[in-house]
Amino acid sequence: MTQIREFFSQRNVLEVETPLLCSSGVTDPSLEPFLVGEGAVVSAPRYLQTSPEYAMKRLLAAGSGPIYQISRAFRDGEVGARHNPEFSILEWYRPEFSHHELMAEVAELVCSCLGLQVVEKISYRDLFLEQLDLDPFNASIVELRTCAQAHIDTGNLAGSTDMWLELLMSHIIEPQLSQRGVLFVYDYPASQAALSRIVKFGDVDLGQRFELYVNGMELANGYCELIDGKEQQARFENDNVQRRDKGLAEHALDPLLMAAMDHGLPSCSGVALGIDRLLMLVCGVSNIGDVLAFDWVRS
Repeated sequence: MTQIREFFSQRNVLEVETPLLCSSGVTDPSLEPFLVGEGAVVSAPRYLQTSPEYAMKRLLAAGSGPIYQISRAFRDGEVGARHNPEFSILEWYRPEFSHHELMAEVAELVCSCLGLQVVEKISYRDLFLEQLDLDPFNASIVELRTCAQAHIDTGNLAGSTDMWLELLMSHIIEPQLSQRGVLFVYDYPASQAALSRIVKFGDVDLGQRFELYVNGMELANGYCELIDGKEQQARFENDNVQRRDKGLAEHALDPLLMAAMDHGLPSCSGVALGIDRLLMLVCGVSNIGDVLAFDWVRS
């Protein structure tokens, strides 16, 4: 923690704190927040934050400049070797940084913590071509399914293009990254843009985001942030359509975030990094419980 704070102090990035209990949840269909019921001073249910992103963007819109936060985050989902429903997150935002400039800073921090030097970057498209000889931007569902079936038993699994791409990434490509050291994968399909900007590049639309893998472990997720409030609202509404299709409860859009974006979010890039996973790499362990005083089972 001291090393991380010194890193940002040297770069004049301000440490901030934002609430853990929030009035709005996230719409992302892949994340599920914990809901806290009404209490003595709580007139309506609140959500434990899945990340401090929304509140930090409100600070950016208010003119904070570059900021970072070390915080607890909560996600009601998988419990396993690399997942704990309550975990530590490091999140920071850099106004006027591109996602490539932010990748360089992430690499500096991670390498300083791990004592590593070599950093590799590869686009999402090139990674699929390298590993599977498959173009993820143009392949049909039939081609994606056939590729998956050639490597693993998919049974009667059926789904969208993104479902097959995520399966190929998680079950076939990611296991091959264990010897690649510090590896950034960047520029994802627009359908996986999440909260990042989408740009036209040649024949495809790219989501300007990145994920960092260290020895095959996903460690950080970053974006060249979307700053268009109307586009953000459309994506949130589409998230709720997906949640409904999956049988999940819809979540109201955060009016405080939307107001901040309407006020004006500066051009910026941001990233979230799992501190517990970073500590796993520092300690050379494979189970997140080994770096937690009390994991989910013992809490």
